[in-house]
Amino acid sequence: MLLLIQYTLIFASVLMLVALGGCFSEHSGVINIGLEGIMVMGALGGALMMRYLPEGTSAFVMIVMVVLAALIAGALYSLLLAVAAVNFNADQTIIGTAMNMLGTAAATVIVKALNTAADPNNVSSTIQYVEQKKAFYVNIGGFEFSWFVLIAAVALIASHVILYKTRFGLRLCACGEHPQAADSVGINVYKMRYAGVVISGILGGLGGIVYITSGVSEWKFENGVAGFGFLALAVMIFGQWKPLNIALAALLFGMMRALSNVYVAFDFLQNLNLPGAVYNMLPYIISLVVLIFTSKKSRAPKAEGIPYDKGSR
Repeated sequence: MLLLIQYTLIFASVLMLVALGGCFSEHSGVINIGLEGIMVMGALGGALMMRYLPEGTSAFVMIVMVVLAALIAGALYSLLLAVAAVNFNADQTIIGTAMNMLGTAAATVIVKALNTAADPNNVSSTIQYVEQKKAFYVNIGGFEFSWFVLIAAVALIASHVILYKTRFGLRLCACGEHPQAADSVGINVYKMRYAGVVISGILGGLGGIVYITSGVSEWKFENGVAGFGFLALAVMIFGQWKPLNIALAALLFGMMRALSNVYVAFDFLQNLNLPGAVYNMLPYIISLVVLIFTSKKSRAPKAEGIPYDKGSR
């Protein structure tokens, strides 16, 4: 049971961070389908930082540097969407889809090039971080607590406060609901949309490094992030674009994903004699079922996905 709770918290943290990122972007009026690619690039930034930090680096410095690398990589990659959507009025769905494909491909090429440069016989897309990973976990009475869970909890509280209790958040939401009205009172819609997309990149990139360190000590980047970016979108929709609801949805989906890791520890699940692949598919099946029954009642920001034209009213 402790193992189930441990994995649930980790996977829920991933989904919550990435879904909160999508929430900021869509509240600004930009649909971010590219969360999958952003996660991969954030994971790459964090993994490379773990790889190249010198041995003996303290746990605190390791955590800070890896988190910074992941969020910076995610933020920079998200600028592709911001430039295309805000400056060029490109189709946001197509751009996001392209970012997902490019993210995994680019990360694979970069890692293979770095591995080959270090060892000509190594052409894999894998980065190992066996010792470095230990900095992110602390053992509490047999329970491995990840500092990333605490970071995710802080991000949740900060997101709620920023969106509903600050001038910035209220302006951001106004740009996603009625950008013309926001512009008429002096709010720069373009800057706010840039801000929303970059914040989504920060949180998505952070979610990426949390995901690849969740249960393994190395990651093969050509595998991407197993659709977690899309699963986070389902969490965001199920959570009605509200941080607290997103947290609850992330716990539900996180538990479903955790079952695929620990089902062998439960006798009643073993007695069902279901293939392990069924448990791996469970969170995605649940997401489809949830969206079927909740999509009609979902209320997305009114202006999301619509390029802003300053001259229209």
